[in-house]
Amino acid sequence: MVAITLPDGSQKTFDSPVTVLQVAESIGPGLAKAALAGKVNGEAVDVSYLIQQDTDLSIITGRDDEGLEIIRHSCAHLMANAVQNLFPEAQVTIGPVIENGFFYDFAYERPFTPEDLEAIEKEMERLTRENIPVARSVMSRADAKALFSDMGENYKVEIMESIPGDEELSFYKQGDFIDLCRGPHVPATGAIKSFKLMSVAGAYWRGDSSNEMLQRIYGTAWNDKKDLKQYLHMIEEAERRDHRKLGKRFELFHFQEEAPGMVFWHPKGWTVYQIIRDYMQDIWRQNGYQEINTPQLVDYSLWEKSGHADKFADEMFSVESDNRMYAIKPMNCPCHVQVFNQGLKSYRDLPLRLAEFGACHRYEPSGAMHGLMRVRSFTQDDAHIFCAKEDIQSEVSEFIQLVNKVYNDFGFEEVLLKLSTRPEKRVGSDEIWDEAEKALEVALNETGKPWDLQPGEGAFYGPKIEFTLKDCMGRQMQCGTIQVDFSMPGRLGAEYVTENNTKATPVMLHRAIFGSFERFIGILIEHYEGAFPSWLAPEQAVILNITDKQADYCEKVVKSLQNKGFRVKADLRNEKIGFKIREHTLQKIPYLLVVGDKEVEAGSLAVRDRTGNDLGVMTADEFAILLQQDVDHLGRVSDPVEA
Repeated sequence: MVAITLPDGSQKTFDSPVTVLQVAESIGPGLAKAALAGKVNGEAVDVSYLIQQDTDLSIITGRDDEGLEIIRHSCAHLMANAVQNLFPEAQVTIGPVIENGFFYDFAYERPFTPEDLEAIEKEMERLTRENIPVARSVMSRADAKALFSDMGENYKVEIMESIPGDEELSFYKQGDFIDLCRGPHVPATGAIKSFKLMSVAGAYWRGDSSNEMLQRIYGTAWNDKKDLKQYLHMIEEAERRDHRKLGKRFELFHFQEEAPGMVFWHPKGWTVYQIIRDYMQDIWRQNGYQEINTPQLVDYSLWEKSGHADKFADEMFSVESDNRMYAIKPMNCPCHVQVFNQGLKSYRDLPLRLAEFGACHRYEPSGAMHGLMRVRSFTQDDAHIFCAKEDIQSEVSEFIQLVNKVYNDFGFEEVLLKLSTRPEKRVGSDEIWDEAEKALEVALNETGKPWDLQPGEGAFYGPKIEFTLKDCMGRQMQCGTIQVDFSMPGRLGAEYVTENNTKATPVMLHRAIFGSFERFIGILIEHYEGAFPSWLAPEQAVILNITDKQADYCEKVVKSLQNKGFRVKADLRNEKIGFKIREHTLQKIPYLLVVGDKEVEAGSLAVRDRTGNDLGVMTADEFAILLQQDVDHLGRVSDPVEA
C-alpha cells in the first residue's frame, strides 16, 4: 500500500508502486495531460518516476514556475536535437536555462547564420509534431564516456570527467538524440508548444578566453502562444526604449573608445543627474544623514585590511606613485569607516549615518559593459549606518519605508522584497547571524507586503535585503539594498564606548537606494521612454513664436519663468509653427507654449502638452502655477508614501 499526500492535504492510496503520471491520471484526465513533472518530498522528478513508499506529491504543469523551467530546459535539448539533425558534425556542449529562456553552445566549423536559425526552428517544430517520448536512463561513467567518445562528443566527455564522484550518470533520450542531464524533462517533445530562437553569438568554452570559440544559440520558450507573444512584444518594446538609442536621440550622454565604460554627460543628461542628486540630498537631510566626501585614490594597504583586495583584486584599478601602490576606490565603505574612526565615539553618537555620492571605478570586461546599465565609472548614493546590534531592526524598518517613498516619487509603485540569509562560508557567530536575520525578517513583516527568502544568498559578512522595482514593461530591476556587516568595522578598528563604559564594535549597515546614478538614470530613460515627468525633464517648457513680431514677448516670458526656477527656453527660429511643434513634441518636452499676435496683445500663452492636448490660453503666472503643481507631484502614480 502506497499513500500519496497531495498539496491540499488530501490523500490517495494505491495497492502497488505508482508513477507520478498514474497519480495525475487518478485525479483527472486534464491534469494528466498537463502534467510535465512531479515534486516528490520537495524534489522535482519526471512523470515516469516510480513512487514506492508513502510520500508528499505535487504535480508540476506549465503554469508553475518549475514547469516553465522544465519546458525551457527541454526546449534546449530539442534545439540541440534539431541542430544535430541539420548539422551532424556539430558537437553539443552546455545548454542551461536562463531568465526567460535558454541557450546551448555548439562546436561547429562556421558561425550559424540567421537562415540557419530559421531552419533549426522549423526542425524543432517538426520534432514537436512527432511528439517523441523523452526517456531517462542511467549509465556507468565508463560506459557513458565510451558512448559519447564513439559519437565524437568530446566536450560531453570532458564534462563527465569534471563531475566529482563515481556514481552513475543520468541521460535523456528522444529518438536518436541523447544528452547528459540531471532532469527532469517533459514526457514527450509535443509538450513544448511555444518557442522561438532569438539570436546567435560567440562564446568561449567554459567562459575562458584561452579556450576555443563556440556558437551560442539563444532561445525563449513559454507555456502557451499567448505568453510567447507577450514576451516578444516586450522585447520589441525594450528595443524601442533602449536607453542607448534614446540617450543619443535626446542628447543626454554618449560613450567613446577613449574612455570605455565611462559616461560623457551632455547638458540635458547632466541636468537629470543633478536633479536626482539634489533630490537625494534633501532625502538625506530629512532622514538624519550627514553627507561626507572621501578620496578617490587610497593606499592599497587599506583594501587589504578591509578584505576587498582578496575578493575584488581583478575588479580594481591600481596605480603606483612615489613607490606606493594605490587603488582607485571600487566602493566607499572602507573610507567611511575612516571617518567614523576620527575621534572617540559614544553610544550616544549612534546610530551615525554617513552618506556620500561616491564616485567608484571597477573593471568590467568589454563584453559585459552595457550603456549606462553596466559601466566602469559610476556614482553611488552610498550611505553607511553605524549602530548597535539592538538598533538593526529599527534602522532597517525606517530604511524600507524610505525606499518605498523614493521609488514612488520616481513613478515605481511595485517593489519586490527579498531576504538573503547566511551563506555556508561566513564570518561571525551563529548567534549574531540569528539576531541579524531575525531583525531583517521582523522589519520585512512590518511592511505587510510579501517578500521572498533567498537562503544562503547573503554576503559573507551578513544578511541583506534587496529591493527590486518593476518598470513599465514588467522587467525587474534590482537597485536598492541594505546589508548587515559584522566584519569590516572590526577589521578596520571601529569601536565606540558603551553605556557601561566598555568598548564595543558597531554594526555597519551598507545601504543604497538608486544603486548607481548611471544605472538608475538608464532605467528611468527606458521606463519613461524619454518622456520624463516635468520635475525630471531637462527642459520643462519651450515657447514657440509664430512670427518674428512675437520674439521680444517670448524672451520676456522665458526670463520670467526662469526667474521662478523653471527650465524654459524659446524657439525663435524662422520656421513654420507646425514644424516647431512637431520637433519639440518628438523631443518630449512636457509643455509647448505657442505665442501669436493675439497672445502678445492679451499677455497670454496658448498652452499644450507633449501628447497634443490643448490646455487652453493662460497668463504666464497661471502657467507657472500649473507647472509648479506638476513639478510638486514628482513622478508619483498615486498619493505620496509617508517616509
